[in-house]
Parts: sequence; structure tokens; C-alpha cells
Amino acid sequence: MSPAAAAVIFDVDGVLLDLTAAEEDVFFGAFAQWCPPGSLSRHWNTYRIRNDDNIVDEIMETHCISALHKPGIVQDYFARLEQRLADRSVHATAMPGASELITALHDISTLGIATANFREAARLRLAMAGLWEPVSALAFGADGGGHKHEILGRALAACGLPKHRVVYIGDNTNDVEAGLRHGVHFIGYSTSAERRASLSAAGARQLSSHHGETLDLIRRSLSA
Repeated sequence: MSPAAAAVIFDVDGVLLDLTAAEEDVFFGAFAQWCPPGSLSRHWNTYRIRNDDNIVDEIMETHCISALHKPGIVQDYFARLEQRLADRSVHATAMPGASELITALHDISTLGIATANFREAARLRLAMAGLWEPVSALAFGADGGGHKHEILGRALAACGLPKHRVVYIGDNTNDVEAGLRHGVHFIGYSTSAERRASLSAAGARQLSSHHGETLDLIRRSLSA
């Protein structure tokens, strides 16, 4: 391992991409055959596990949808998302400064993601925003289920770096819990002062309100 080897791992929504209501419509639209419009909660924290794979399972359980339909529902979601992104009726929008942050980290040996999105959905959305290729080598998503600390754990196992050479950036309290549990450098990012306060209350020691600040905190963490 090179002495300079390091990894920066990002959550996707709220850190690299701004999740839109139109994108949520595509996800929940995959259940339209069984669930009336408006019958599914758009509040992600109301689900037992905030992970798209687990959320699909929970919706199917709640609405008595046979497990045999799961592969079709998931593939329908991917197909709808790809089509809507292609025809520009849905846009994947980068968070302010995200592209510049990724470019500025060109000297970091490994960039990746640990997201509660399905990996394929994250790929499609990040690709539209021009952010997929830099993070594709270490890209872990909701596939297989699990809490955020489990997804991050898979990414850490794959990168094989010591924890002090890894930075994880997230915008939710479950991201804080994941970073603390694994002992990596964690940066809580949000443009919302209220959200940053909640991240701090959850244990985040480093907070960023814009990605210029995120870059400074990454450099500081990896130089320690």
C-alpha cells in the first residue's frame, strides 16, 4: 500500500446529489399496480430500515404483495428511471460544489459511495450528473439490505485501507452512526443549519456547510 493511499467515501443523496420529488415519484411509481397514489410514505425515516432494498420489502409486506414480484418491481424501477433520465423528464442534480469537490480530490487514490440507493439507481443518477466514473471503483448501495453502517462496512472491507486513511461524508444521523461505529473520519455535510445541529447532536465532530469547507476538512483529516 502506498503511504499516500486514502479513500473518500460519500453518501449520495444530500451530499453529491439533490434528491428531487420527481425522482421519488419514479421509485414509488414501481408499486402503482398495487398501491393507490399517495398511499406510500415519502418520509424515508418512517421505514424500519432506511435502505431502498429493505423499503421495497416493507412496502410489499404491508400491501400483501407476493415476494415473487420483487425482481420485476426493482427492474421496472430501474427501467423507468433510465427512461425518465434519458428523456429529461427527470433530472439528477448535483449538489452545489460537488463536481468541483470530486475534481479537487484527483490525488486521492480511491473515491467511492456508500448509499441507501440501489447501486444501479445511484449509477444512473450520478452518471447523468457526470459524477459516476470517479466513484465507480468503490460503489456500494442498498443491494442486499442492511443499515447504513453495514453498507459502509462493505465498502471498507473492499477498499482494505486502515480506518485513519478513510473519510466518510454523510448528511443523516445514520451516516454519523455508521462513521462512528467503524472509526473512520466522518464529516457531516448539510447546507441546513438545523440539519448540521442534528448531526452534531448525533456525535459528528466535523461539520461542513459547503463543499469548499468539505475539501478543507478532508485534507485536514488525512494529514493528521
